[in-house]
This record gives sequence, structure tokens and C-alpha cells, in this order.
Amino acid sequence: MKQIYLDHAATTQLDEAVLKKMMPYMRDYYGNPSSIYTIGRESKRAIEEARDIVASCFNCKNSEIYFTSCGTESDNWAIKGVCAFNKNKGKHIITSNIEHHAVLDTFLYMKKQGYEITVVPVEKNGIIDPLKIEKEIRKDTILISVMFANNEIGTIQPIAEIGSIARKNNIIFHTDAVQAAGTIPIDVKEMNIDLMSISAHKFYGPKGVGALYIRRGIMIDNLFHGGGQERTRRAATENISGIIGLAEALKLSLENMDYNNNHIKKIRDAVKRGIEQKIPYIIYNGDPSQRLVNNINFCFRFIEGEALILMLDFKGISASSGSACTSGSLDPSHVLLALGLPHEIAHGSLRLTFGRDSSMEDVDYIVDSIAQVVDRLRQMSPLYETFVKEQG
Repeated sequence: MKQIYLDHAATTQLDEAVLKKMMPYMRDYYGNPSSIYTIGRESKRAIEEARDIVASCFNCKNSEIYFTSCGTESDNWAIKGVCAFNKNKGKHIITSNIEHHAVLDTFLYMKKQGYEITVVPVEKNGIIDPLKIEKEIRKDTILISVMFANNEIGTIQPIAEIGSIARKNNIIFHTDAVQAAGTIPIDVKEMNIDLMSISAHKFYGPKGVGALYIRRGIMIDNLFHGGGQERTRRAATENISGIIGLAEALKLSLENMDYNNNHIKKIRDAVKRGIEQKIPYIIYNGDPSQRLVNNINFCFRFIEGEALILMLDFKGISASSGSACTSGSLDPSHVLLALGLPHEIAHGSLRLTFGRDSSMEDVDYIVDSIAQVVDRLRQMSPLYETFVKEQG
């Protein structure tokens, strides 16, 4: 049976070159970076070299990069840290309604702590209007957090414009760039970004390591306490090999970005055309052009997304119906509901996210498999039978 992986938004396979770079720091240079003897100093040197690499990828200073365990930690640290440090300035924070739950749930947590939250809706194409954010700004607004690119429908937000609005109003701007890093060029200075979260396993790096960019001059409280690591900002013994892997994976992704994106886009567009030609009564979610090159998201009427995913798995195709972090939920995607889709249609979603290992040779098999499964599931639906009769 073919094995075709189409869930690169959930995670990516560790690059062999990245693993090779990491291995010495798993076996040989294992010293604690806080130690003053030789083997510890070597670990410290490697971490700082990795920090230099990451900073160069985003056009910032190495002192503005802090290593974390993942994108979720980075999001939590950014939001909770800003709120705690600036609580005397105000308690109003703004976000969008299609954020990852690492942001949305943190906002809800801050609401319980007495902060007022404003959730700005996106347009039907999944892109937020910066002017709508500007209209929600108040004298006590201390933070705006809007994701760079959506993990479900792939839409890319006008980050530079939002950042400019925040800067003009002296408000801290955070972006969750977990899906964007390694795929889209990011210049934190040009885009007016104050805080930015990334995660290595989204761009062929290891799991369990991420980073938070904190612009010089932006003051936030610490999330972890207990030690002096990361220049006293994040207490915890550093994940040396993970940090090395993050830097190497990010560097390789940027060096090969144009080639990889062109390759992936050709495959994505071919699959999209095939699905639209072979399957009726479908909805393409998100903006058709202002989106990540690897993302397709369809809703198929009269079927359940979970059944579609399981039946595709039997055909060797790994896909998803939404965010990997909420795949166990029976509720429809909050992102699709934010686009105005009714519950019964949002339940029938399919997200395909392609990677550099995807192949044009698999396009026909992918399209035919999806068409076969959708047809089979619709044949089992009395609602579909009635609908077709009414259409005729």
C-alpha cells in the first residue's frame, strides 16, 4: 500500500542533515551549559551559535531570541508575560477569532484573571481587516496578538499593517508564526513585530523545542522561575540538541525556500484542480491566493470529516480535518465556523498540507482516493440522496 503523508501542518519529518547536526550534542557534548568546565562551555558555545543563526533568519539581534520548549510555551509566555508586566497600564487585549488554541485559550485564561478581551472576526476569506483591529483599540489596550498564517485554512494575515497600527498606538504586537516560519520570509523589523513564536517541528526540525523573539525594549514577566538560563528570562536546563536542530532546520528551510515552495505549490494546485473537477458540492475554505503554498482545505457536504480521514488512512493517506491539537474533539473547527460555515458543513472538512517530500506522481492517487471515499460516504447518507433528487 502507498504511504502518502499530507499533514505537514501538524508536524514534519526530521531532516537527516538536522539529525546529523544534533547527534554530537546528544552523545559527546552533553555538558550542562551553565557549567564552567570545558564540556559545559562547549554546550554554551553551540547554543549561542544557534542563537546567532536564528536571529540572522529574522533580521534581529541574537539577544532578542529566547529558546523555549514549543510554540505553545512561546505563545503563553508572550501573552501572560505582557499582561503581567503591563497590568498597571491597562487590562485590555485583542486577538482574532481564528487563532490557534494556544493563543485563544490563553486569552480566555487572562479573562479569568480580570483582563478584558476583544476577539475580532475575520472576513469570509479568513483574513482579518486591520482597520477592524484599529477600531477596537482603547486607551487601556496593552496587547494585540494575531497569527501570521492559519494552521487550518492557511490564510496569511497582513502582519506588517497590523504591526504598524500597534506601533503607532504604542501597543505591544505578538504574532504566532508557528506555521509561517521556514515557509515565508519574515523580517521582524520591517513587519513591526514585537514578539513572535516559532516551533522547530513545523520546518523539519525536532519536536520539543521552539523560540520566542522579544524585541529589545519590550518588557514582559517571566513564565518560568528557578534558574538563570536564557539570560535569567527562562529557567530550565537548555535542550541543547533541540536548539541546535531548530537553528539548522530553520537555516536549511530558508536556504531552500524558493525551490521547496515552487515544488509544493505545483503539487497542491494539481490536487486542488483534480478535487474540484471530480467532486461536486464542495467548498474551498480560505483565500484562494493569500495563503500558505502547502495548504488545501475543503468542506464536502453530507459527510463527516472524521470518517473521511479514517477511510483515507486505509488507503495509506495521512490527512486531517483540522488542527492536530484538537483532532480528538467532536466539535467542528472554530476556524471554519468563523468563516460563517454552518456546523453541518464545517463537520465535513478535509485539510491537506503538502511538504517537500510530496510527489507529483501521487496526485492522481490522492484525487481518486478522495473522490472514491467521498462518493462512498455520500451513498450512505439519506440526506445526500434527498438533496440530489431535489437538484434534479
